[in-house]
Amino acid sequence: MAETFVNKTVALGDTADTSVYSPSGATAIIIHCQVANITGSTSADVNIDLYDTSATTAAAVVSTLSVPANTAVTPVGGKLVLEDTDELRVWASATSSLELTLGILEIS
Repeated sequence: MAETFVNKTVALGDTADTSVYSPSGATAIIIHCQVANITGSTSADVNIDLYDTSATTAAAVVSTLSVPANTAVTPVGGKLVLEDTDELRVWASATSSLELTLGILEIS
């Protein structure tokens, strides 16, 4: 089995259920997830869902977590496993307010 570390950064929009990461041909372990609020004056909310493609269901990982202006949060306290083609869906309450950084281990 091959193991590959991957970094992923995304400027979050406000469209619900937006897929920001999906492993292809691999199982992925999200080992780091940070959301930074890059606005200088207002808080914004972040939502994170894990979409299981084999069961065609989504489960909330984080729901409406407030991220204060000029701060960062680590909304996922442990590791998160995504099977091949599962999706990590992340969106914000306001466009251009939040940025997501993921550290991922892909195993294929």
